[in-house]
Formats: sequence, structure tokens, C-alpha cells
Amino acid sequence: MPANEMGFSEEQVGVKLDRCVSDTIVKGSGGLIIGSVVSLLFLRRRLWPAWLGAGFGVGVAYSTCENNLNSVK
Repeated sequence: MPANEMGFSEEQVGVKLDRCVSDTIVKGSGGLIIGSVVSLLFLRRRLWPAWLGAGFGVGVAYSTCENNLNSVK
């Protein structure tokens, strides 16, 4: 049975949680890398841009995850 024909099930929630975890890792890492590059190029190797970028990435992933999990019916 295809995933879009399934009703509410634990498997559907599990798949969405797996996507949330991978999305958080990708976006958090991307933000960390972008923040590190900005820090190296413009701010004389300060740490706060890297942490800020990682925080923004994790925040965006959290928002996306929350929307996806609320759409489960």
C-alpha cells in the first residue's frame, strides 16, 4: 500500500521523524558552515557567527518539522 493511501499510523509518523532528524542535521550543518565561512572571511575568526548560523539552521528545521508533524491526520 503506498504511503499516501495509508491512514494515520505509527509508520507514517516514524518516517516523518526520520526526515526531521536528517533535515535538522543538514540545515544545522549548513548554517554552521556558512557561519564559519563568514567568520573566517569577515570577522577575524570569532565563534559567534558559526553558532548563530547553526542556530538559524536548526530553527528552520524545527519549524519545518513542526509543520510536517502537524499535517499528519
